Parts: sequence; structure tokens; C-alpha cells
Amino acid sequence: MVESQNIEYKSNWRDEFLKWTCGFANATGGRIFLGLDNTGEIIGVTDSEKLLEDIPNKVRDTLGILVDVNLHETDKGDYIEIVVEPYPYPVNYKGQYHYRSGSTKQELKGAALDKFMLQKKGKRWDGVPVPHVSVSDLRQETINFFKKRGIKSQRISEDVLTDSNEHLLDNLQLIENNYLKRAAILLFHPDPEKFVSGAYIKIGYFKSDVDLIFQEEVHGNLIEQIEKTIDLLFSKYIKAIISYEGINRIETFEYPKDAVREGLLNSAAHKDYSEGTPIQISVYDDKIIIWNEGQLPENWTVEDLLRKHPSKPYTPDIANALFRSGYIESWGRGTLNMIKECLAAGLPEPRYYYDMSGFWVEFRKEIYNEEYLKSIGLNSRQIKGIIYLKEKGRISNNEYQHLNNCSRNTASNDLSKMVKEHLIVPSGQRGAGAFYTLNKIAQ
Repeated sequence: MVESQNIEYKSNWRDEFLKWTCGFANATGGRIFLGLDNTGEIIGVTDSEKLLEDIPNKVRDTLGILVDVNLHETDKGDYIEIVVEPYPYPVNYKGQYHYRSGSTKQELKGAALDKFMLQKKGKRWDGVPVPHVSVSDLRQETINFFKKRGIKSQRISEDVLTDSNEHLLDNLQLIENNYLKRAAILLFHPDPEKFVSGAYIKIGYFKSDVDLIFQEEVHGNLIEQIEKTIDLLFSKYIKAIISYEGINRIETFEYPKDAVREGLLNSAAHKDYSEGTPIQISVYDDKIIIWNEGQLPENWTVEDLLRKHPSKPYTPDIANALFRSGYIESWGRGTLNMIKECLAAGLPEPRYYYDMSGFWVEFRKEIYNEEYLKSIGLNSRQIKGIIYLKEKGRISNNEYQHLNNCSRNTASNDLSKMVKEHLIVPSGQRGAGAFYTLNKIAQ
């Protein structure tokens, strides 16, 4: 076994390893092995009998918890296993709170410590009550808009029209002990940034990662931000192709509106608002990236999002209100719906990414069209070859020659340039059986 989230190897005991014990207790539990090297090979431990007595006492006296300490005897030497259970309450080492993350130990401070303490108490950041703000401070227009959306989606009864704002917010579980929760302020206050730094959306249009053409910011409460951002994206940033059916004008946008809206709503429902960084939307000629400083549920990976999964929003109070208004689903289908909408529009599946910096979704255009291929400098022969590839699935050098009435050298040069541009990939075969296909990664 290698070191992991739940396993740590140490050659011998040192009292500073109480911090590791603390970290395991505050996370999902784990085991510390004494007498093993970094690869897990047994090297033996000294004073095993003394350690069997000292370690449980030190853990109990310093951390206030109990651990199992087991001795294992082998031909290579003795080693000790310390079994640490996860604890439902915060465990501290001399006033410090440590946490096991991956194969590392981290001391929790600042916002990270606040989130940890809340979660151990069964709370989320958006569920914390806020003093010195009342229901009368909220924007009435937004509350009215919320009610109408909720009734239209049939997730709120029409009786809500005669209810007081206090009753509505209480039913949405946005009031605790007569205080509004952070979620209520983010959703309905005219200026939530007075209370939460970075509670807005940035949009930028980029020619490249370092070439920003123009940008703007969307402020206000979350419901206003969602509506304004969608309007802004589809009126200024995303082009529409105009066509006609008889006398009826039809606009077909480069990206399906429902998929982009879903991506934005997922960012709003899963963002870690405690970090003070706005949602960022980067629009390029061939893609849109929606990023937020969010987190996946513990032990989840991006692959979990690509199949049916339960709904576990990072900010459940915000997500519940967005669900009641008809904005989002509550069954964990958001990522699957985005995939469905993009495929129905003839676009590549959206890509999802997650690392320590946050979570983002990338919507991509169908780049194998004449307009885009011209914009990146392909000549008429190459464009004709790409269109042929889309229809047939593959093309050989000989087919390219016949298609364009050109020489073998011209065909080879054209195809090589498209390979370098990552538009097509060679089959790897040589001679008469060689052919090229579209680059699936670029799609």
C-alpha cells in the first residue's frame, strides 16, 4: 500500500505525530504505521512495548480522544498500527486544528477553519445567521419575481402571493432564530457585497488567454445576477445565426441557452462564497468557460458528474431556493442536462474540470465549420478535406488528391499542417492503408 488519504507511514514515533492523529480524527479517520519506510516496507520499530503504553495516553491527554494501538510482529521486524476513528466534533492539538487532505496534513486557519467548524456542527456557510439585517432590507422586486417563477414552475403554491415575506423566507428555511441567513442576503438583498466579498460575476471576452478584449461585471443579488448575466451573454458575447422559415425570423445561438444557463446556475449553487472570489466567465472565439471557486463533495471526482448522481450542493440553502424558483433541478441532473443540450445542438460534450483552484465547465463550438476554419488560416483545399472528413469519417492522401485535383506533395503538405494544428490525426499506419481522422480532442 502507498500513503493515501487514510494511511501514513513513519519510521518511529515522535510526539509531533499527534498532529497527524488530530488530522485523521478531523477528516475521515485513518491509520498511522510506525516501523515502515515511505514505500511501506517494514524496517522495524524500537521500544514497541513502551510505545504501546505511551501513545494511547499521549493521544488521550493531548487530543482528548481514544485510538487503538496494535503491535504486528513479522520476520522483518515489529511494526505498530495506530487506528484513528473520525470524530463528529472538532479535535484540536494545543489549540491548533489539523486536517488530513490527500496524503498531506494541513493546519486549518481563517476561512478554511470557519468552514470546518461549521460543518462539524452540521451547518454550511450559507446557513449562518447574520445580525443587523432584516427582511425589510431585502429587495421587494426580487422577492416578487421569485414568487412568480416559483408558481410558474409549480414548486411554490399560489398561496405564497398573499403570504408575508417573513413567512416565505421561513418556509424556505432562510431564517434562524429571527435572523436572516447568509443565503437570504445573497439571494434577495440589493447589495449582498456589503456582507459577502466577491459576490458578483465577471465576464470577459478573450482573443487568447492573455489577450483580453473587453470585460464587465454583474452586481446585485444572485437572482438579478443570473438574469442579467444570461441576457448579457446572449445579447453581446454569443453570436446568433439568423435564418427564416417563411416570414418568421429564427435565431440559433452558437451555444444552447439552456446549457449555458445550467452551467451558470450550477456555479451559483456550488460556489464557495467564503473565499471572496467572483464567478468568472471567459468567452473565446471557440469556447466559453464558467469558473467558480467551488468544491466537489468529499471523495467525488469529475467522472461522478458524468453519470447519474445524487444532488449534494455546496450551498444547500441557496440551492433549495433556486430549486423552488424553478431555476435548477434537485436530482443531480445538471451536468447530464448540459451534455444532452450540447449534443442535441450538434456541439461537442462540455468538459468539466476540478482542482484545488476551483471547478469549471467548458462549452466548445463545433470548430469544423467553414467560417472557423477560414479564420485560422486554412486554405480552400483543407476546408474541403475537413468537410469530407465530417461526412466520411476518414480520408487518405490519395482521396485528398482526387478531392482537390492536386499533387501528392501538395496533399501531404496540407495534411501535415492540419495535423500540426491538431485538427486531424494520422492513423499510424504506413503505405496504402494510411488515413486521417478528425481529432476528437479538438471537437
